[in-house]
Amino acid sequence: MSSSAPAPVTETADGAQPSIVVALSHVSKQYPGVRALHDVSLDLRRGEVHALIGENGAGKSTLIRVLSGDAAPDAGSVSIDGRPVAFDSPLDARKQGIVTIFQELMIVPELSVAENIFLGNEPLALGCLYSRPEAERRTRQVLETLVKGSGIRPAQRAAELSTAQKQLVEIARALVFRASVIIMDEPTAALSEGEAASLRRLILRLIADGVAILFVSHRLDEVMEIADRVTVLRGGQHIATLDAKSIADTDELIGLMVGRPITELFPPRNAEIGEVVLRATGLTRVGPFEDVSFTVRAGEVVGFAGLVGAGRTETMRGLFGAERLDRGELYKRGAALDIRTPRDAIAAGIAYLPEDRKEQGLVLSMSGVENIAMASLEDYCIAGVLSWRSLRATARAAAQQLQFRGQLEASAATASGGNQQKLVIAKWARTGADILIFDEPTRGIDVGAKAEVYRLIHQLAGEGAAIIVVSSELPELMNVCHRIYTMSGGRIRDEVAQSDFSEHRILEGAFAAHLGAGTSAEVRP
Repeated sequence: MSSSAPAPVTETADGAQPSIVVALSHVSKQYPGVRALHDVSLDLRRGEVHALIGENGAGKSTLIRVLSGDAAPDAGSVSIDGRPVAFDSPLDARKQGIVTIFQELMIVPELSVAENIFLGNEPLALGCLYSRPEAERRTRQVLETLVKGSGIRPAQRAAELSTAQKQLVEIARALVFRASVIIMDEPTAALSEGEAASLRRLILRLIADGVAILFVSHRLDEVMEIADRVTVLRGGQHIATLDAKSIADTDELIGLMVGRPITELFPPRNAEIGEVVLRATGLTRVGPFEDVSFTVRAGEVVGFAGLVGAGRTETMRGLFGAERLDRGELYKRGAALDIRTPRDAIAAGIAYLPEDRKEQGLVLSMSGVENIAMASLEDYCIAGVLSWRSLRATARAAAQQLQFRGQLEASAATASGGNQQKLVIAKWARTGADILIFDEPTRGIDVGAKAEVYRLIHQLAGEGAAIIVVSSELPELMNVCHRIYTMSGGRIRDEVAQSDFSEHRILEGAFAAHLGAGTSAEVRP
């Protein structure tokens, strides 16, 4: 379908077509060496959720930047209520009713909730003085309108809020700006399933009030659940806009997104399982986790399931030496390990791919080549001098193996989410680690990149590595792992063999601490 093709018409409950509030017409945008958007048309209608999907690098982020006033189109136009507009800045777009909630939330942690909500839109007393009482009164009012009993106090520092609460503050800010359009960029990527369900209910309330939502997500099941229409971008071009009710299944969307067959999203688990490589006994850090014991064998992919705050990430960071362990023992092939720092872990052949690749996995200002070499720089030194030729050759080989699509010499900040994750994988694969911890390995990346990450995980397992996968997505764990441990309240509550995998059993373990269940499950040797 071409970008100028008319979108299917959806109707309101009374049979009328929702009115168009914002329209992009034949928009193109180019950056040096990259055609980000080419002749893309899209409209957003009042009281409708319009989902935007596509692989990383498809043009979604650029389209968001154009709509939010962060980038001007090279060709084409943007209109609001049929009136052509040209935004001077994101603030200008907000004042005209278009508010964007980015995946990396734009919250100032040092400011209060009220100060964040009214940032750039401060209520004044006597016409010139910031009125804190008025800001806090209106904050209380708008939060109560959104969610009764949110537990958020107007004077509370934003740093004290959970991710879900910060997102609520961003939505409150949008309403204060009287937003007619709210753009949500991967809004559920960092939320638990319960928090994501609450957000979806809130979105339904917003559209009932006539707000138009542009919902950008890689979670296709979620898209089909909440969207009225779905637009697919590929390679910077409009591929299709579909009525969500007409979509047969997620496979149809995947085919439109990737333009190539993905025969198996999840590769077969056929690695030969060998000896116990890693044994953890009684790992404890008072507060986050206690008495955590588990094993991982050569060729095995072991999952860790649980709710947000269950202690999974904290346990893995403790294992890697990034957080202090109060007690507990680690063994590699029967030999005791003394890991106090990440340097100790790397020396022991342990790699950790963190859940936040941008903050903890990469140096975004450095090139892809430099990021790949970061954990093994000594391998590229001759007589203490760094050999850039050797480094670049190795990085190119790693990029080719991982099907990296992008410029290795460019800063990591310019890479798509999927390519950024591949840089992190390449960095640790170069160390020769045989114990690899993947924490939320596919968060915020598209389905094509997910398939490649799963392939890489099983390729490493096939080479004899012991793999740990921490994930909030149960289908991912159940289709990638050989065994799954469930954590709740900082403890392991259950160990589930592949033959016994079921969402019910895994969720039962994940909620154990909240349901009054007892101690850790017995762990097999």
